[in-house]
Amino acid sequence: MSDPKTKLPTGGEALCTALIENGADTLFAIPGIQLDWAVDALSQRPDISVFVPRHEQSVSYMADGYARVTGRPGVGMVVPGPGMLNATAGLSTAYACNSPVVFLVGQIHSQAIGKGYGNLHEIPDQSGVLRGLSKSHELVMDAGRIPGAVSNAFNSAMEGRRRPATVEVPFDILMARSAPNAPAAEASGVPGTNIDPQAIEKAAKLLDGAEFPVIYIGGGAMDAGADILALAERMGAAVIASDNGRGAIPDSAALSFTSLAGRPLFSRADVVLVIGSRFMDIMTPEPSWPQDSKTYIYLNIDPTDMTNPRKAAVEIAADAAVGARALAEAVSPRTVLDAATATRIKRWAQDQIEATGTLWHYVKALRDALPDDGIFVNELTQVGYFARIAFECRQPRTIIGPGYQGTLGYSFPTALGAAVGGAGRRVFSITGDGGFGWSMQELATARRYNLPVTLVVFNDGHYGNVRSIQSSTFGRNYITELSNPDFAQLASAFGIDFTRATSPTELEAALSQSVQTDGPVLVEVPVGKLANPWPFLRLRPMGGGSDVNYDNLFAK
Repeated sequence: MSDPKTKLPTGGEALCTALIENGADTLFAIPGIQLDWAVDALSQRPDISVFVPRHEQSVSYMADGYARVTGRPGVGMVVPGPGMLNATAGLSTAYACNSPVVFLVGQIHSQAIGKGYGNLHEIPDQSGVLRGLSKSHELVMDAGRIPGAVSNAFNSAMEGRRRPATVEVPFDILMARSAPNAPAAEASGVPGTNIDPQAIEKAAKLLDGAEFPVIYIGGGAMDAGADILALAERMGAAVIASDNGRGAIPDSAALSFTSLAGRPLFSRADVVLVIGSRFMDIMTPEPSWPQDSKTYIYLNIDPTDMTNPRKAAVEIAADAAVGARALAEAVSPRTVLDAATATRIKRWAQDQIEATGTLWHYVKALRDALPDDGIFVNELTQVGYFARIAFECRQPRTIIGPGYQGTLGYSFPTALGAAVGGAGRRVFSITGDGGFGWSMQELATARRYNLPVTLVVFNDGHYGNVRSIQSSTFGRNYITELSNPDFAQLASAFGIDFTRATSPTELEAALSQSVQTDGPVLVEVPVGKLANPWPFLRLRPMGGGSDVNYDNLFAK
């Protein structure tokens, strides 16, 4: 007589089924002994495409890149202990950038967790590490719980403020057979739709009564661009985008401004509507602009981003799109910023950008060669810093940065995940020679899957930004020199097309050629000293800057 239990799914099979039932068709993973029963189950499920990079850090970065381009959960899976620890840099970046990543992590035997027996890949309190980098976390101790845990993770990652959700599964639980015995919690519906009408009324009154209101948007506004632009056009007010908010509204829109162009607008503003942004300075525990000199209205799906040290005259807890639509219905139509003034301010910012010379020409080469729907993955290199305000953004979800986490070396593996999510669209990834060292092994991944990624390495032989800051601060620099490979030979070893570009003109030509190819391309760009990008990057210039006189830009 057969055992009825043999007809039940293993935990690994239940995990695969749960992924598919929650809409996942792509998984980034590196196999290992604690995941064997999940990996074997995946081999029987052709409806999930599995991409295997060469480092666990790349698993989490690729999942993040996929999520940022598609707006859907990016799913990753790694072994416990060192595998999980390798992946934490990518998880921390996804957390910082509100990216909906669902991350599956193996565990040691369920009966050994926390005992300190020295099992393979055991570390103290793995769950605690994951909880610190996750919006929600669950350690599954019963195979019947796997479907519910996976569904909860998908719901959590996408509901409200999007962030990573993690699930740990011990290897013996993946081996066990069980029927589902704990249902997933039901999604709470569309969050942020129940808006306090009094808050909307009060905010509208402040905006209508303001002499010069402006709107500031962050990453939480990425999918609300059309509604925010409609609100801005009704008010006739400028929209200033943070680094994470760029692309929600195309730069070409008359009322759309970068943070550099936003400086004179902020200097004149008396009421500021902040939508979907932390609105915090990246280097200090202070808001992006002094709170005692203006009236602030905060619209955010996460109430924690409207609290001290921010000072809100009105707090609107709502989804960005829903809140913007409600405000558009409540405010009176008028024109705050006329077209001529908007044009002058944009020209003022562009003149500063172009005055940097070669630095600008490199950014321009990237923009001119990339198709409008192409994806640009930025990095912590001199050209990349400047690109935050100089690279024209034409469509939502086409420019990706590391947010406040500032994870050096993230660009290339993130671009690989973005390429998978982009479904054939060309991806430009830029790094310095320093940051490229984190992930040059992923040339193998780009080649294996023939991904349409153009990797541009700006090579100055140093950790260039560190050298620049050390030199300006101390008059000298230390341990910033690098010993680099021959990039042409490196590309050849991995079977990657290679070009060396020694000028912006040559770079644009190389990039344009890469767009015509199907697979990966490596471009090395030797560079010398470039203009300092830092004075352009923060909403408030270094050292304050709120007393700068911009009156000439507003002259009629």
